[in-house]
Amino acid sequence: MKSFKYGLTICSATFVIVTLAVVASSPAVGSVVSLTPEDEKPPTIKKIMQLAHKEGLLKKVATGKASDAEKQDLLKYYQAMPNQKPPRGEEKSWAEKTASLIEAAQAAVNNDADAGSKLKSASNCAECHNAHK
Repeated sequence: MKSFKYGLTICSATFVIVTLAVVASSPAVGSVVSLTPEDEKPPTIKKIMQLAHKEGLLKKVATGKASDAEKQDLLKYYQAMPNQKPPRGEEKSWAEKTASLIEAAQAAVNNDADAGSKLKSASNCAECHNAHK
């Protein structure tokens, strides 16, 4: 049998190559590599409403008491909304309402003096809930 460098034979070299190919293509290795952290998934509309509105992030940003990171969080939450389908209502209305939220949150990130009033106007709960919840 022919011997290669480091004392490997054709048979042992083939075994090593086949073993590496099987391990690399196994579901366990593939799933570990392709797992996405939970916080990388876009939050649901319900989760966004919980985090941004019910827990007070929106109010904190609108009143100017939020840190830059909190302003970015609010913007990130609102940017996830247009790609989701609301429980009811027309897509055009949903697109307009979510665009207004994003624009207002972006104003806060940019430290716009009118950001608070823009957020208050864009986040009219009853108007959005009547149309889409």
